[in-house]
Amino acid sequence: MEAGILPGLVLAIGMMAMVWFVARRRGLPASPLPGGFKAFKSQIVFALPALLMPIFIIGTLRFGVATPTEFSVLAVAYALLIGIFFYRDVTPRLIWDALVDTGLMTGAVMLIIMASGTIQWILTVEQVPQNLAIWVSTHLTEPWMVLIALNLVMLVVGMFLDLPAAVLLLAPLMVTIGNSIGLDPVQLGLMMVLNLSIGLYTPPVGTTLFISSAIARTGIGETTRALLPFYLVALVVLLAFTFIPALTIH
Repeated sequence: MEAGILPGLVLAIGMMAMVWFVARRRGLPASPLPGGFKAFKSQIVFALPALLMPIFIIGTLRFGVATPTEFSVLAVAYALLIGIFFYRDVTPRLIWDALVDTGLMTGAVMLIIMASGTIQWILTVEQVPQNLAIWVSTHLTEPWMVLIALNLVMLVVGMFLDLPAAVLLLAPLMVTIGNSIGLDPVQLGLMMVLNLSIGLYTPPVGTTLFISSAIARTGIGETTRALLPFYLVALVVLLAFTFIPALTIH
C-alpha cells in the first residue's frame, strides 16, 4: 500500500498542472475568492465535515472495519447525516432527484459491465492474454523491450476489461515474465495498476469514461478529445515508474 503513495501523488500533481495549463491555454476565467484568505479559512472550517470523508474511507479500509462494498453504504449514510443535520441543505426533493440520477447512471454502468464481461469471456476462451504473454517471452530478449511489451499488453487489455477482472487474468502471466528479467514484483504491481487505471478512462470500454460523460452529458468522443493531454501525463508517469526502479518505495 505504501508503494502506491508516491505514484499517486506524482499523478495527482501532474493532473493538477495539466488542468492549470489547459485552463490558461483556453482562457478560462479565474474565480477569485471574495474576502481573500480570511474567507478561505472560514470556508475550510465549514467544509471540514465533508473533507473528513476521505480520512473516514481510508481509515475504515486500512483497519478492515468494512469491505469496500460495505463502506459504500456507510459513506452514503455519512453524507446524508452531514447534509441533513450539519449543512441542512438535503431536502426530500433532492434525495428523490439523486435516486433517479443514480438509477440512470447505474443502468448505464451495468450495460458497460455486461459488455466488458462478454469481452472478458471471449478473451479468456481464446486465450488472448496468454498468447500475448507467450509471444513477449519468446520473441523479446532485451529487458527494456519486455517492459514496453508488458505495458502495451496491459494497456490494451485494460481498454476492454474492468480492473479487477484484468488483474486476475494478467497477474500470474505478468509475474512469470517479470521474474524472467528480474523485475521487482512491487514495481510490476505499480505498473499494472497504472496501466489498468488508464484503461478505466480509455475507449472503447472505459467505465470511468462512460460515467464521466454521463455526468457531464457529453459524447464519448468529445470527452476523449478533452482527455488527450491527461493521457499524456498518465503515460509519462507510467514510463517513469517503469524505467526508474528507484521510484518504487517499499
